[in-house]
Amino acid sequence: MELSIPVQVLICILTGYILGSISPSYIIGKIKGFDVRENGSKNAGASNMLIISGKFAFVAVAVLDIFKAWFSFRICTKLFPELEYAGIIAGVFCVIGHMFPLFLHFRGGKGFACLAGLCLGYNPRVLLLMFFVALGIAFITNYVCIVTSSMAVIFPIYYGVTTRLWLGAAILAIPAIPIILKHMENFRRIKTGQELHMSYLWKKDKELQRAGYER
Repeated sequence: MELSIPVQVLICILTGYILGSISPSYIIGKIKGFDVRENGSKNAGASNMLIISGKFAFVAVAVLDIFKAWFSFRICTKLFPELEYAGIIAGVFCVIGHMFPLFLHFRGGKGFACLAGLCLGYNPRVLLLMFFVALGIAFITNYVCIVTSSMAVIFPIYYGVTTRLWLGAAILAIPAIPIILKHMENFRRIKTGQELHMSYLWKKDKELQRAGYER
């Protein structure tokens, strides 16, 4: 039986949201004996795992978060090839699910890795381009929160300008406001000097001490 367009859209939304609600940082944290939402920056994402548990946990969580958004995009594209924005809808709601996970009382991450996974699902070359743009922003600002918030806006604009598919761009822009709002606390910490710089990737202890995080 052929499904109607609204039903296909609903399935894409639910697929993305449920996959996004699966939190690798929470699962790995529980295996290690802690709740990622109650430690460090209290964010259920890769950056907080770096603060709490080190680079290996950070990489593992980041890869899994990227993968779940990529998988959401690809599986719904395959399921509904005639639905033009199937992958984009699923990927966007994977980002939303990651930030507001059903299984964790809506206390999730901030969406950066999932946003990268959505971009990867759309086009690996575009992800590479976005990576270099993000790297430039990181070099100029030295703050992850500014990179994430900027990319949530830049990617939809890039998509719209290059494809002229402005409905798709509008769908891609859905997570932008939640991502920016999720980072308001980070922006406040920038003002007080308590926000971690990008340099914590290579001088972690010094940055943690500067910003006042407990190990």
